[in-house]
Amino acid sequence: MTRSRPALVGSIVPEWPVHPRVGALMSTRAGGVSAPPFHALNLGRASGDDPDCVRENRRRFEATIGAHPVWLSQVHGVQVVRLDGRGAAPAVEADAAITTEPGIACTVMVADCLPVLLAAPDGRGVGAAHAGWRGLAAGVLQATVVALCEAAACEPQELVAWLGPCIGPRQFEVGADVLAAFGAATAGSLRFVPRPRADGEMRWLADLPGLARDRLAACGVTTISGGAWCTVEDHSRFFSFRRDRDTGRMAAAVWLTAGRAGVGTGLGG
Repeated sequence: MTRSRPALVGSIVPEWPVHPRVGALMSTRAGGVSAPPFHALNLGRASGDDPDCVRENRRRFEATIGAHPVWLSQVHGVQVVRLDGRGAAPAVEADAAITTEPGIACTVMVADCLPVLLAAPDGRGVGAAHAGWRGLAAGVLQATVVALCEAAACEPQELVAWLGPCIGPRQFEVGADVLAAFGAATAGSLRFVPRPRADGEMRWLADLPGLARDRLAACGVTTISGGAWCTVEDHSRFFSFRRDRDTGRMAAAVWLTAGRAGVGTGLGG
């Protein structure tokens, strides 16, 4: 008899056209044991939360996905690590991971930055990228696409991408430095809406999921879903660093199963 895995209440299962071997899950703040302001499923060890609570929350997350999540030390860069049967060194500095082996979950943590999950055709490989604006502008998605295509022997147009919750375009106010990082003109960019302040300082509202879609499309990836949630606007469901400062971290994970199907094969968002 097959024993069912426990479920994290409120988690998001990507709805994307992937092979049955591909499993994926995005946690929310529901289903954990942490006390405010980290309530409840905080997965971030560096957040200031009780370490015992974080350990229990991570245990629940791993039990739900049924794979081993490899936790990266994220630095808003472009480093991509390939995970094998040995996993990865503790706290390896990277902002993306790929794998072609079952049972290992490529995992990124977020609390306003954009998590991007990728799957190669026929269940040949998967990847996850942490895409804040710095990493996105520097090329973390391009680096992840290249690494996954090389590992899975496929072309970018064969990949499938899913964008998770992040700070939305109504909330992500940025300055000229962010426009400059993306090479966007001060006027005319569809991803940056002018929002001058009362004191005359010029600011813009940036569309982070839109920028990610542009970067993926430029690489050749066109099958893209998700990206409709705003972490800032939904306090009850998501952690948000910009909104709360002292807050927890969520995780998005993607993995390959040894059998035919895993959690997150085209269901629920």
